[in-house]
Amino acid sequence: MTKMMNNNKSTTHSSLLILFSFLLLSPCVFAQLTPNFYKVSCPNAEKIVKQVVKEEFAKDPTITAGLLRMHFHDCFVRGCDASILINSTSNKPSEKTAGPNLTVRGYELIDEAKRRLEAACPSKVSCADIITLATRDSVILAGGPNYAVPTGRRDGLVSNPDEVDLPGPSQSVTSASETFIAKGMTLNEMVVLLGAHTVGFAHCNFFSNRLSNFQGTGQPDPAMDPVLVTKLKTLCAAGSNPKVFLDQNTSNVFDNEFYRQIRLKRGVLKIDQELASDAASSRLVSTLASNPVQFSRSFGNAMTKMGRIGALVGKAGEIRKNCAAFNPRPKIYISSILGDVEKITE
Repeated sequence: MTKMMNNNKSTTHSSLLILFSFLLLSPCVFAQLTPNFYKVSCPNAEKIVKQVVKEEFAKDPTITAGLLRMHFHDCFVRGCDASILINSTSNKPSEKTAGPNLTVRGYELIDEAKRRLEAACPSKVSCADIITLATRDSVILAGGPNYAVPTGRRDGLVSNPDEVDLPGPSQSVTSASETFIAKGMTLNEMVVLLGAHTVGFAHCNFFSNRLSNFQGTGQPDPAMDPVLVTKLKTLCAAGSNPKVFLDQNTSNVFDNEFYRQIRLKRGVLKIDQELASDAASSRLVSTLASNPVQFSRSFGNAMTKMGRIGALVGKAGEIRKNCAAFNPRPKIYISSILGDVEKITE
């Protein structure tokens, strides 16, 4: 009898291992992102997101920069799974609390889009897809390319601030490119994606070291145009850590002006300026500065590719009811290696 019970426990344990392995592997094997994923389940999904973005853009054209940053920060931590949207709880911090994400914005737009989508078709459209679609729609409104956004992403089940490790504004081209390459992107795609800075801005604390005491020299960064140094010193002294546009010319227009600016030594962030001087990236910068069509096409392609990083599909993850919180879900507790399985609801 004891032998039979042990055999039953062993069989149960083996079955659980097989089941868990299948659940982990099968979504990525059998499902892919696809154009117009919500054609049947929520036909107006993309129109609803577009309308919300249109309303916000009319009030604040800088939302394009906010959404681009949110999308990038989301996709480069665990993949494009909306983990960046989760609020912290009293006993569990989320990605929002990590240093690089403290100035991420656009959460209210995503929440409003989700509210309208839940009213139209409950539990059908993922928060991860909302971020991706909203970013594309805001780029278009700012004058940028209309690029492909295949959908079908699902929302992640983990948001851990300790996993947030993103390239910073003071890194070298080589150092930053290592992060992109680790995510399956190329150096050239990094150069193209940083073109999003054409509608971006940065607070003075991110570049103030370039204005007066660069690398302990007591002098401004020689790679920055002296006229720009003077202008930025004045701007930064005028308030409490004010923001400065990274494209000093067409600040709210999504165009290739950013590349022209950095070729004139008018890059505000160190990483931006180094794109124009590093041998690995300078030739592409020159090409993009003179060819707006190539920039638009290359940027769209790079954004489509970035949007696939680590995407959860099929049965993986979940479709959140509230983008800022995980759905209440069952937990499985195994009392011992060969013990019974107890299922309770959180």
